Formats: sequence, structure tokens, C-alpha cells
Amino acid sequence: MANELIVSVSGIRGIIGAGLSPASALAFAQALGTYLNGGPVVLSRDSRPSGLMLRHAVIAGLASCGCEIHDLGIAPTPTVGLAVRKLEAAGAIQITASHNPAPWNGLKLFGSDGAVLSAAKGLQIKQIFDANAFALASHDKLGGVRECQQALDWHRERVLQLVDVPRIRSANFRVLLDANGGAGGTLGTALLEGLCRACPVVQGGQPDGVFAHAPEPLAENLTAILPLVPQHQASVGFVLDPDADRLALIDEQGRYIGEELTLALAVRCRLKQERGPIVINMSSSRVSEDIAKQFGVECQRAAVGEANVVEKMRAVGALMGGEGNGGVIDPRVGWVRDPYIGMALVLQLLADTGKTLSQLVAELPRYAIVKDKYTVARELLPRLNAALEARWPAAKPNRLDGLRLDWPDRWVHVRPSNTEPIVRVIAEAPREADAQALCKDVGNLLHAMG
Repeated sequence: MANELIVSVSGIRGIIGAGLSPASALAFAQALGTYLNGGPVVLSRDSRPSGLMLRHAVIAGLASCGCEIHDLGIAPTPTVGLAVRKLEAAGAIQITASHNPAPWNGLKLFGSDGAVLSAAKGLQIKQIFDANAFALASHDKLGGVRECQQALDWHRERVLQLVDVPRIRSANFRVLLDANGGAGGTLGTALLEGLCRACPVVQGGQPDGVFAHAPEPLAENLTAILPLVPQHQASVGFVLDPDADRLALIDEQGRYIGEELTLALAVRCRLKQERGPIVINMSSSRVSEDIAKQFGVECQRAAVGEANVVEKMRAVGALMGGEGNGGVIDPRVGWVRDPYIGMALVLQLLADTGKTLSQLVAELPRYAIVKDKYTVARELLPRLNAALEARWPAAKPNRLDGLRLDWPDRWVHVRPSNTEPIVRVIAEAPREADAQALCKDVGNLLHAMG
């Protein structure tokens, strides 16, 4: 896998010098340019040094199809979505490998609505890429490049419009931000300076691509960051991934609150302000579902994947949506997972309630999530799903995305990977031992099937 270029309906990714090359980036940019009929395109990248090399390839590919390119430079992924709409572009490319380790990079594609492309549209671009069927412009119709330096300001101003800034500032919060050398530090610092009187304590704020710890914002990667929150007497710690579309939380005691509860707290804040449907993915914690029930609104589930959540949000007119990986999607800002509105809503909730983050978390329903994976041939999946339903006839099945089985206080979700011959098994229950038992039962059934 390491030497392969992973091509999917979401874009491409791979290891620099192995799977991912300038030639593949150029061709994929030409595929998007062809699909967009040479329309204007927003271009951005996260802070990985390899992004500069890929930027040149992407510019060449887009320009060769006649696309006018609005170059944001280094910017967070949600900022790209907002800039697409502001600039009335036909689409966008974000050069990023998200939370993958430093050797990785990739291209993420957006449509004219500022959302990540749907699977159906992504498949059309993949087909153009696979067929090398590019619509190249003549010498007098090539695209050019324009720098756009206002996008971070647009994003900051929009978020500040959506919360009670005087109330948050009057609470005198001190906040720690860990951007880990990623794309999100500049905007994160500027936003927090607008929301808090005290200057934020910033770790890895320079977008230089130097990751002080493994880039995914998980507890095991943040052992050096967690104690900094109480050391600096901060009310909350915010942690971003390299392209800044995920937000993990640390409470005032230095405890990892994680990503699953980021969405739940943002949902609670929004539902206190306004009522409306909530959409989460099939593998997200039921805490958000419980909160929606408390406020008397519907919570619907979508297939895993940002584009799937957005599609469902539009279909039901959702007030808010997101995924349990710290991805808050607020349509008032855009159709992309956005940690900046997430930060603002968490601070709004702290200011409105006068409670600490640990107190707010203690009030939430408590569940434990366990995630596992098993190697399995795809042709065995129908048999596995039938065996699971037979094993638990009392559970409510949902076949939207693999198989999810629900009980009143727990669930298990079994879904095939899009890129590997494995199934991912996620279970949630009030006790960790119960969630582990659900995952283990799935493994035992697989073993029995040979």
C-alpha cells in the first residue's frame, strides 16, 4: 500500500517519492479542470513542505485546462470551502493528507457549493483521470494565477458574527491552542484573539509543517500537550489536525475530552439558541442523538463520510451536523467540517452556562466507544451481516452503510473499508467492557466463518 497511489472518489493520496508524484497530481488537476469545463478554481494547501512541489503541478494541470486559479496559499480546509462561495468559483483543490503522517500528501476536491465533492461527482473525475481524457486549452486560452490573501479574514469575520463576542470576552477565558505546525494556527490564533481578552497560548502556531507530535489529535499523541492546559491556567485546550478540519478538546484539568464530544457540545450550544434537525454519521457517538432528544428535535444518521453527512443535512434542512472525529459542520459558515465555529460554540457554551468544561462534560450521557478492524474478503460480507442479524435478532438493523445494529443503550457498526480488505467494527455502550464484547463477538463470528 505504501508505494501505491490511492485514487478514490474523494481525491488522491499517497507517500511523496513513492505513490504520489508531481505527474499524478498534474493529471488529477487536469481531470478536475476538464470536469469543470475550465472554470475558475480555488487552490490551497496545508503546511506540509511537499505541498509546495505539488502546488506547481496542480497549477500546471488546472492552467492547461483553461482554469483561472485563485491561490490562497496555506489555509485550513474549511476556509477553502468558504472561499469557493465568496469567489464564485467552479470548484477547488486542497493539497492535504489530512491527519496522515508527514510523508503523505494528497488532493481533496470541492464543488461550486464549497462542499467536498459527492461520491457520484468524484467518480466522474476519477473516470476522466483513469482514461487520461483531458480537455486541454489552446495557447491563447490557458489559465492564470491570482493570489487571494483575504480568505482567512473572511472566515474569521463570519465565525465572529455567529456568536456573542462581548459575552465571551467578558468571561475572561484563557485558551490553549495546539496547531502542531499545521495549516490552522494563523486563523486559530486570530480568531481566539477576537474572542478572548487574554492572548491565547499557542503551540506549533507557525504553519511550517513541522509536527511536534503525531498529527492525528488522539490522546496518545498529546501527552506533552495535556499538562500545558492546567499549567497555563487555561479554561480549555483546542487541538487541530494538519489541515484544520478536526477539533479535539482538553479540559481545564488537562484531561483529554477528545473529538467525539466536540460535536456534542457544539450541538448543545446551537440547540439552546435554535431548534432544528441534527445529522451525524453512522459511527458517531449517540451523545449528540441524546442531546437532540432532550431538545425535542430529530437526529438523523448518514453514511460515514463528510460528503454523505452534508447531502443528508441538505435533504432534511439540518441546523447542524458533523462526524465524531471532531468535525462540526455549521451551514451558516459552510458545508465543511469546521473547528473554528466549533471553538466559538464551545466558548459560547462555557460563557452562557458559567460552568467549566469538565462540569459540562460530566452532564453529558456517558458512553464508551471501541474501534476494531478485521481482515475479511469482501465476498464474505453478506454472510457476515446475515450471521450478525441472526446473532442479535432483538437489535434494530440499519443497512445504509454496511450494517449497524441498535439496542436502546448501545450499538455496533460493521462496515467495509473503501481501500483495504478489512471491515471496521465500531461499538458504543455505557461500559467499555460491553462495547469491547460487541466487537469481540463480531470477530468470533468471522473466525467461525473461516
